[in-house]
Amino acid sequence: MEIRWLEDFMALARTRHFSRAAELQHVSQPTFSRRIKLLEEAMGATLINRQTLPLSLTPAGEAFVEMCERVTRDVRETRDRIDAMEAEASARISVGSTQGLFSHYYQSWARQAGVAERLQLNLKATNWVGEQFLDALDNGECDLVLCYWHDDLPWGERLDPERYEWMTLARETLVPVSVADSGGQPRFTLPGTVGQPVPLIAYHSRGFLQSAIEARLAKINEPAYLLPLNENTQSAGIKALVKQGFGMGWLPKRMTEKSEQFGSLARAGDERWDVPLEIRLIRLRQTRSDDLLILWKTLENQHA
Repeated sequence: MEIRWLEDFMALARTRHFSRAAELQHVSQPTFSRRIKLLEEAMGATLINRQTLPLSLTPAGEAFVEMCERVTRDVRETRDRIDAMEAEASARISVGSTQGLFSHYYQSWARQAGVAERLQLNLKATNWVGEQFLDALDNGECDLVLCYWHDDLPWGERLDPERYEWMTLARETLVPVSVADSGGQPRFTLPGTVGQPVPLIAYHSRGFLQSAIEARLAKINEPAYLLPLNENTQSAGIKALVKQGFGMGWLPKRMTEKSEQFGSLARAGDERWDVPLEIRLIRLRQTRSDDLLILWKTLENQHA
């Protein structure tokens, strides 16, 4: 049974005339009559008394028309709600964020900035790595990118100021950490030795963070002897393996504070080994909506 059959029957109940009801429904009378007959067959009852002039409803028809009115009203109201929801969703500004920033920064920042209701997180972004975030901006998969940034990204020159605009929302630090032993001391410590390199849970080579770590190590006078065991695209994956004692790793300080408080992680090196980062919000200069420009101006004023 189709909704339009219910609408046909309601038109017939109002007009009590097949021709006029068919005209209201923009179909031929034979088509309209056939649909009413199919409706009666589907209900297993005669709904129209065709022996009267004008037509009248049978008792079953009277009950049925009340049901038609309820159902069509509910369908109409539901459609209106769905349309409103879709309009609201389409008006939101799509954000691509690294998983670590989404888990430990994005939500609190968006609430404090008063823009949470205007943003929609693109969940596909949790699978993107490094330069793919800029690709997503270019092809319209998101309107904003929230990511870590540093000057030593191998593809950092792609961030052309004539094409992209960005702002620094906050500073972050990558801290070397290891699981702590029963005495609260790190199981693995920097810098290691040639004979006993420190097992490392590394970041993906194409991501935002591994190149920052390597650049920082290159600037320290004392060499670090590291044995990379695997690569992870997400800080959460590195933290899980570090906590299980497989090796040390660098984590954003926001991710270590709670763990350090409860003693499950400890520093694997002093502040020489810390890696400074920016948390950046990036957009295309050629924006796709006025709403994005308004939001960007709001954020600029907050960070002026």
